[in-house]
Amino acid sequence: MIQILHNPRCAKSRAGLKFLQEKGIEPEIIKYLDNPPTAKEFKEILKKMGAKPIDVLRKNEAIFKEYYKGKEFTEEEWIEIMVNNPKLIERPIVINGNKAVLGRPAEKIEEVL
Repeated sequence: MIQILHNPRCAKSRAGLKFLQEKGIEPEIIKYLDNPPTAKEFKEILKKMGAKPIDVLRKNEAIFKEYYKGKEFTEEEWIEIMVNNPKLIERPIVINGNKAVLGRPAEKIEEVL
């Protein structure tokens, strides 16, 4: 089952979902702002992406600028910060088995199909 970490209010996230649906795929939609991943789950997602937390960190969010900009954190600390503040997680993230990708642009989703 393909999953998408989705924010319906985000145009890029909606584009990623539409991309999947146009391919005939109805993914499991995870509204991660309402139901954020645990640190363990987020670590697993990053592993599937071959990414570090900083690779999917939204640096333009007010919360980032106010509390975290210019500060140094370990990967573990970034993971905790991001799961406790899911707005800081870039979207959409599409997961298919042991692969995951940030769907920006939506065509990147093709890499995990």
